[in-house]
Amino acid sequence: MTGKRILAIGECMVEMAPRDDGAFSRNFAGDSFNTAWYLRRILPQPDTVDYCSAIGTDAISETMADFIAKAGIGTDFIRRIGDRTVGLYMIELKDGERSFSYWRGQSAAKLLAAEPDFLEEAVKDRDLIHFSGITLAILSEEHRPVLMDALQKARAAGAVIAFDPNMRARLWPDGDTMRNAVMAAAAVADIVLPSFDEDGPVFGDVDPVATIARYRDAGATTVVVKNGAGRIHAFEAGEGGVTFDPVPVATVVDSTAAGDSFNAAFLAARLQGEVMAVSLANGAALSARVIGSRGALVEL
Repeated sequence: MTGKRILAIGECMVEMAPRDDGAFSRNFAGDSFNTAWYLRRILPQPDTVDYCSAIGTDAISETMADFIAKAGIGTDFIRRIGDRTVGLYMIELKDGERSFSYWRGQSAAKLLAAEPDFLEEAVKDRDLIHFSGITLAILSEEHRPVLMDALQKARAAGAVIAFDPNMRARLWPDGDTMRNAVMAAAAVADIVLPSFDEDGPVFGDVDPVATIARYRDAGATTVVVKNGAGRIHAFEAGEGGVTFDPVPVATVVDSTAAGDSFNAAFLAARLQGEVMAVSLANGAALSARVIGSRGALVEL
């Protein structure tokens, strides 16, 4: 039986997550990788989930590669770069809300689009390709168009492209560069999965409906606007606007990967032919479960 072929593109990092005793646990995570990790756990086995990135050849890079492979995620399109390593981030929590400190100066993932032929082979014959604004942000101005070109070709060949803008202003040289890159990425995407608390302030959107309109104008056929604990607004060509009110979560332990896990459950439902309302409910349910535990990756 032949399954769907899914690819996520981006950066997996060393995650230092706080423990109750004040120490930190070392894990591996990163926004597009988190989505891949949850997709692998939701989708049936005939489906394959691969990750496209770059790592070093040092011990921590090899430990990360082993972790990804043991999670059931394909590593054939993770390049090794000898003079680089992997990035690291540390989570700080206050009342369940997270903030991050990053160390990624020598991250090999910044060069994931440095070899166009390698990238085009990675995206070839895919049913779904997922990437994010962070994927864009870590790339150089020279390599960003290489990724866009590969995605455009994959889309023309039949792949569904899913994009989470996931904007992190401090990763960009300035606001205009970030906005232009995000909208250029939306132009090659079928599905755009923004969060209103990020998009609204950056683009001046007055409400989630305005966010939907902006991404529809860019060319997306499906837009889902997450809004924290608030109402989710979605639009799909042929179906129109849909809203969904998530069930309130009593206690938020750690909001890390809330959006990434939502994306995974939503995209898995779409791959399996579910209607928009069910896909939104699945996304919200998984997100609620994830924010009830510490760290980005929560065993289901």
